[in-house]
Amino acid sequence: MTILDGRLVASTILEHIRDEITHSTTHERPMLAVVLVGDNPASLSYIRMKERRAREVGMWFWLYRYDTSITQRELENTVRELSENEKIHGIIVQSPLPAHIDPYPVIDCIDARKDVDGFTRAQIGNMFLGHDGLHSCTPRGIMTMLSYYQIDVEWMSVAVIGRSNIVGKPMALMLINAWATVTSCNSSTKNLAEITRKADIIIVAAGSPGLLTRAMVTEKSIVIDVGSTFVDGVVRGDVDYEGLKNYARAITPVPGGVGPMTVATLIENTWKAFISQSKQ
Repeated sequence: MTILDGRLVASTILEHIRDEITHSTTHERPMLAVVLVGDNPASLSYIRMKERRAREVGMWFWLYRYDTSITQRELENTVRELSENEKIHGIIVQSPLPAHIDPYPVIDCIDARKDVDGFTRAQIGNMFLGHDGLHSCTPRGIMTMLSYYQIDVEWMSVAVIGRSNIVGKPMALMLINAWATVTSCNSSTKNLAEITRKADIIIVAAGSPGLLTRAMVTEKSIVIDVGSTFVDGVVRGDVDYEGLKNYARAITPVPGGVGPMTVATLIENTWKAFISQSKQ
């Protein structure tokens, strides 16, 4: 039984970036800008974590906060102005946005070179084609963690539970590009347990606490839990961790598994974006 420790892997990534920034010959430092609309407590918590990690490695960090009364056009203009600012190297628009805001036109206002979340059409295209780029942070972080633990996905059977644009879809694409055999599922998939029990790796990103139970895995299963839902004030994943932790071959905890990898990959993408822009 192996606990896939995201904090350990993330600290290794961040230490490497901190060393590179410290020894960089440029007089500039990377700048990460975050746009927040409203005061969602979970969003604020995530942003504080991103700020902490950015500052730890030596990056500048700036939070742009706006009231929920901001209009679609105002937000688009704001993001466009930030994108045109040469001192800013990475931009993210924190989700969720208010119901009256369509996120896709807002994201389209970000220069793809500064899209450190990997959500613009250009970066999605790079990922789809298997090209280098600023790829979606959570899926890329999972791939990095698997590599760290020497889990080679080539020819492995992988069940991805979840179909979101942030995790499920890009996760499936990255795995396909790495020569894995992927089955894309969701919480309503028929005979889900039959699929998961046949998979070498199960990645659960359905936002449904406790969805994956011991009866749905085998002792050879590698389980990656992307879920993070507050239940009675406690963060719970999509996996019954207590039921699986001494049974499955390997598993990520919640918290401490995928979450730290997502943040570390965001910082890594910002450093990558900075290097790319400095060369132009």
